[in-house]
Amino acid sequence: MDHRRIYSGGQADIHVWCRVSFQLAGLLQGHTGSVLALELCKEKSWLISSSGDSTVRIWNTDTLESLYVLSPFADYNSGDIFSIAFSAATHTLFLGCQNTSLQWFDLSEGSRDWNYNTKRGSTHLGDSPQNLPSRKPHKFFDSQPQPAGRPTPSPHPGSCVLPVTPSSTLRSLPGATTPPLANNHHLQMSTSNSTSESGDHHEDSKPAETHVLSIPQDNWVPSAHYGYIYCMAIVPEHEIDGQVAEKQRKTVQLVTGSGDEDVKLWSYNPDPADTANNITLLHTFYAQVGGVLSIISRNGNIYAGCQGGHVKVWDIETKTLVRTIIVQESVDILSLSMTDGELYTCSAGGCIQRFSPTFDNTGCWRGHSGTVLTSIIVPSKHDGKKTADDRLDLITGGDDNNIKVWGIRRPSNNKQNDSSAAQVALSHKSVPSQEANLVGETEVDEANDTLVNALSQFVSFPSVSGSLTHHEDCRQAAIWLKKCLIQFGAESQLLYGVEDKNPVVFGLFRGSESKQVRRRVLFYGHYDVIAAGPPSSWQHDPFTLTGLNGYLYGRGVTDNKGPVLAVACAASEMLARRSLDIDLVLLVEGEEEAGSGGFEEAVRKYKDQIGHIDAILVSNSYWIDDARPCITYGLRGVIHATIEVHGEGPDVHSGVDGGAHIEPMMDMTKVLSKLSEGTRIAVPSFYDNVRKPLNEEDESFKLLSEVTGRTPASFSSRWREPTLSVHSIQDSGLSGNPTIIPSRVRAKISVRIVPDQDLKTIIIIDRTADWWIGSFNHPWFKALESAIYDEWGVQPLRIREGGSIPSVPFLEKEFGCPAVHLPMGQSSDQAHLRNERISLNNLRKGKSVFERFFHRMSTTTE
Repeated sequence: MDHRRIYSGGQADIHVWCRVSFQLAGLLQGHTGSVLALELCKEKSWLISSSGDSTVRIWNTDTLESLYVLSPFADYNSGDIFSIAFSAATHTLFLGCQNTSLQWFDLSEGSRDWNYNTKRGSTHLGDSPQNLPSRKPHKFFDSQPQPAGRPTPSPHPGSCVLPVTPSSTLRSLPGATTPPLANNHHLQMSTSNSTSESGDHHEDSKPAETHVLSIPQDNWVPSAHYGYIYCMAIVPEHEIDGQVAEKQRKTVQLVTGSGDEDVKLWSYNPDPADTANNITLLHTFYAQVGGVLSIISRNGNIYAGCQGGHVKVWDIETKTLVRTIIVQESVDILSLSMTDGELYTCSAGGCIQRFSPTFDNTGCWRGHSGTVLTSIIVPSKHDGKKTADDRLDLITGGDDNNIKVWGIRRPSNNKQNDSSAAQVALSHKSVPSQEANLVGETEVDEANDTLVNALSQFVSFPSVSGSLTHHEDCRQAAIWLKKCLIQFGAESQLLYGVEDKNPVVFGLFRGSESKQVRRRVLFYGHYDVIAAGPPSSWQHDPFTLTGLNGYLYGRGVTDNKGPVLAVACAASEMLARRSLDIDLVLLVEGEEEAGSGGFEEAVRKYKDQIGHIDAILVSNSYWIDDARPCITYGLRGVIHATIEVHGEGPDVHSGVDGGAHIEPMMDMTKVLSKLSEGTRIAVPSFYDNVRKPLNEEDESFKLLSEVTGRTPASFSSRWREPTLSVHSIQDSGLSGNPTIIPSRVRAKISVRIVPDQDLKTIIIIDRTADWWIGSFNHPWFKALESAIYDEWGVQPLRIREGGSIPSVPFLEKEFGCPAVHLPMGQSSDQAHLRNERISLNNLRKGKSVFERFFHRMSTTTE
């Protein structure tokens, strides 16, 4: 598109539309195959087109006449030319071919490529199609089913051009055929616009001669990809008023996308004295979600539209994946356009969607009744004049035989007005090739907080691990979290350790590639929750996120879905700012509330994939009150055990057999009574290995006493000393029958253990969780403590927890590195109870603490 016209490629012709009247102004004819790509060079008044006929044509946009026909190296063996890109800085045209080759031609007058063709002798084309070069059939690209022993048909007698057949292009139109060749190869003006549209064209003027150029042998990379090169784009050096511009520089960067699922970044140097090094591969980005069908480069990022509905976003400088946008699953993304950080995606299903600079979906509407093939954003024009306001036009073309112009506005620079600007309804005018086809659109309100919006969806899954009824809900929660992490910019997959156990969600945020040695932090969390109980016992639906008085209510908001999403959002935002200089690994299990079954097996099974770990980060506990931030440095371990006493025979009646048998219930009560004396456990040698308190910890307890008003001894008994609890007694008798002497009695007990008690030497057990203790002096502890102070402006209280998290000590031992623990919730969060909640302020500040900690991890020296 230029300031006067809109150009659209069809099955062979290029339609020319007037931007003022939106009427068809003429046809550019010359290609004999589908027009696959168009590129405009405003400086030279050129329109460049590529086609399935294995040629590129260059047209004069002032006279609308054909100037050059460019043949790729290897001629028609190159197949369809799917993509082109023109560098205004070097006047170089790049071609992406069906035979996987990348080719280029320097169109500067007097260039080596130009002189190469001059020495060969330039061919001139006039009005006669007989002067066109002969198109030889290709054994692969032009193959058709033939009877045995029958050769490929030869051209028509007296003609040097093969009969035109539809090319095997990505953008083939259902039921469409290629029209026959025109009698000449210049503009065919429509009679109604032959004089009004272009004053410099005259029907009796002699058409310009068309020069045939060939790409030299040195100007190609024969196997640039392992698939067709569907798209390419020049990397802009800077932007002026929202319009992409290149600096006058010696080298150009080019990105290409292919059906091999890769995006490649190239550097081009037009030095004629060093043809062997004209182009260099700088980096390969792996999409891993299907072929790359569309690509743009803006704001230092590469945006790649892929098969299956994904858009991958990479940072060019750091070579890192910033975000994966799941636009519409299983629907290919065929075109991308961007202005002022807002991304517009066009899909094979006819849908157009808009995403904000923070990747929130801010608009979605049905653009075409068929596939949306192409799009571009340009300043609006009214009555032939450029508008002075912020209005832009999004122009889209589809296989429904329509081109459409949608009026959009630039996003406001005033942050206070961002949300209102995003809600301005889109208007559109239709530019159909045959008839109008106006379509409405639906707006999607912009989410003003990605973290809260994601948490509302996460909480909606009743992922109760202790109930077989909710097994599928757990699986769906894991699938949702995997997709969420992908959209946040991570690589993610589900890891299975034990059959019939919920999967572990693995996520990996890769830090800046420019930092050669990056520390690796493993965040441990869980997506399963405790049963909520009757919904009527809650103030609100436990699986619907509800905000009230600065708190978010819902099952799992504080234990542990909120902290999991906070750390993921922190990494995602740092990726977007190009400031993530560590690798963040997430292991989020689905069995923590039910004993972490299968977690250890999954970690060991995929340990090589998880890789080396420098530190373990946990956020699964709470402050000591609601006012002062804390840092957790210790957890008690736990042993869950069963004690069983049984007699020789069956249950008996106390009135018939009472006194004749030793009663198991009496023996059980004697056993339980001898396990403890008051709060002390009476098991011999039980306290032998309990670690003696440190003076530093005693000082910490005194500070806690001053803050909370509790005694130091109360903290010691809750955190530092072992305990024994009896939870239930069950018998084999009929429930509630007071006359039965049960033959079997079972008691459920738990023992909380502390450093340095050994799990293996205490009791025969059912399920265990080892104790964990951190170090005040370790650099990672100090880094987290400093991050909390920097965010909250107050020194955090050092606390321990009386509860247990089995996976923390396991991960420390498995990866041979220390763990640190950030409590995010408040003491009144009601974890495991009715009306569970988390402070919105704590959630957001917790995310910021993670960001500060990651930064310190990348700069702290051990």
